[in-house]
Amino acid sequence: MSDAAAIGLGAFREMMVAQGVTQLLVKELAANDNSKNQPYLGGSFDILNILPIGEIREETTAAGRESLKAPLPFSWLRADGSLTAAPSAQIILYPQYPEIRFSGFLKGTQGGPNELMTARQAGRLLFFGITSDRRIVGWVTAPDSPLANEVRALGTLKRTGVFQHVPIGTVDTSRDRLLRRLREIHGLGWLPSQRLYAGGVVGPCTGTNCGGYTLESHLDIVPNGRAEPDFEGWEIKAHTVNDFVRYSSGPLTLMTPEPTGGYYRSNGPEAFVRKYGYPDRAGRPDRLNFGGIHRLGETHAVTGLTMQFIGYDPVRNCITDPKGGFTLADAAGNEAATWHFAGLLAHWNKKHAKAAYVPFTARKDPDQQYSYGARVRLGEDTDFLRFLQAMSLQRVYYDPGIKVEGASTVRPRVKRRSQFRIRSRDIPTLYASMTEKDVMEV
Repeated sequence: MSDAAAIGLGAFREMMVAQGVTQLLVKELAANDNSKNQPYLGGSFDILNILPIGEIREETTAAGRESLKAPLPFSWLRADGSLTAAPSAQIILYPQYPEIRFSGFLKGTQGGPNELMTARQAGRLLFFGITSDRRIVGWVTAPDSPLANEVRALGTLKRTGVFQHVPIGTVDTSRDRLLRRLREIHGLGWLPSQRLYAGGVVGPCTGTNCGGYTLESHLDIVPNGRAEPDFEGWEIKAHTVNDFVRYSSGPLTLMTPEPTGGYYRSNGPEAFVRKYGYPDRAGRPDRLNFGGIHRLGETHAVTGLTMQFIGYDPVRNCITDPKGGFTLADAAGNEAATWHFAGLLAHWNKKHAKAAYVPFTARKDPDQQYSYGARVRLGEDTDFLRFLQAMSLQRVYYDPGIKVEGASTVRPRVKRRSQFRIRSRDIPTLYASMTEKDVMEV
C-alpha cells in the first residue's frame, strides 16, 4: 500500500489544517468522473457560494456548445504534506441545464494523482479543502482506502449540492464575531457620519449613502470596488428605516454593477444619458438625469425603456443562453444597457453567500448622525438563480441615479449609479436560510 493509500482520517485532517483549510468538502466519484469526462460538481449554482473562482468568461466549443468557464486556485496535496499546483484547473458551467463540471486538474501538474483521476472507477472520494485565503487544496482516494472507509463511517453529514462537509476540527466563528461587533456599535448610540480611508484614516462623510459607510468604518472596512465580502466572508448591508419596530420596511440596494453591453457600454454613460435621459425634473439648471424604477416587463413612462431578459426562462427558472443577461431596451428593440450573466454570476455568489442586513435611522440635527438597530437579519445560502427569479417576479428592480451636470459646458460632470434594489421585506426570498438575531442577546 502506498503512503497516500495508507493515510487515515486523523492524519488527513492534520495535513489539510496545516495548509490553512477551514472547510473540507467530499464528493463520491462515479466511474465516468475522470480527466477525460470532467467530474460532475452539481446541478445548481449553490457550490459557487463556497468555491473560490476566478473571472467567469463565455466560451463556445467547436461543436457549438456554449458554456461559462472560470479558473480555480487549485493545488493537489501530496502524501508528504506538500502541494503541487494545478495551473489549468477550472470549472465549466452549463447554466442552461444547469450543470457544473471540473476540468484541467491534471494538465501542467507535476506529481498529481494521475492514476486515480484517469481511472474509470466508481466510489473514489474527491476532497476539496477550502482555505481561509481562498485557495482549494485537492485530494482523491481509492474506494477501499482507510480514509474512504472512515469518512463513510461518519454517517450523514451536512450537504451543499453534491458535496458533503467533513468535520475538520476548525469552526467558523465569524458569525459570532460579527454579531459581537454589531452589539458594540449598537451600544454606541448616535454616531457621527464618517467613512474609513486606506491607512486607517477616518474622515467625514456628507453623501446620501453615509449610513453604510459609517457602519463600515466602525467595522474597520475600507470601501473598495472589489467583488469581495466585507467582514470575514460576510457582506454588510446597512439600510435605512423610519424606526426599529418596522425594521424590515423600505428599499435596500443589493448591488451596483455597471452595464457590460448595449449603448451605455459602447458609447459611455454621458452619451447614454443624453440619448435616454431627461432634464432635471426639480428644475436644477443644466443637468440631465436618468433615473426611476425599472421593473421587468414594464416600460418606464419617462425613459421609455423596458427591462427584458435575454436567455432566461422564468417558468423553469433556468438560464437558456449562457451569453445572455438582462437589458434595458428602447421601443425599437435596441439594447440601451445590458448586464451579462457572466459578469454578474460570480459577483452575486461571492458577495451575497453570507450577508448581514443591519437597519439604521438617521438624523441631521445637531449633525448628520446614524444609530444602528439591535435586530439584524443574516442571510445564508443563495445562488444567482434566486436573484433572477426575484427579478422575474419584479421584487428586484433597477433604480439608477445617473446624472450629467453642466451638460452644456465643455467639461460636463458625470455621476454613475446603476443600482439594483429590493424591498426589505422581500430579502428572505434571496436566501435558503434567513435568521433574525438580537445582538443584545449574543
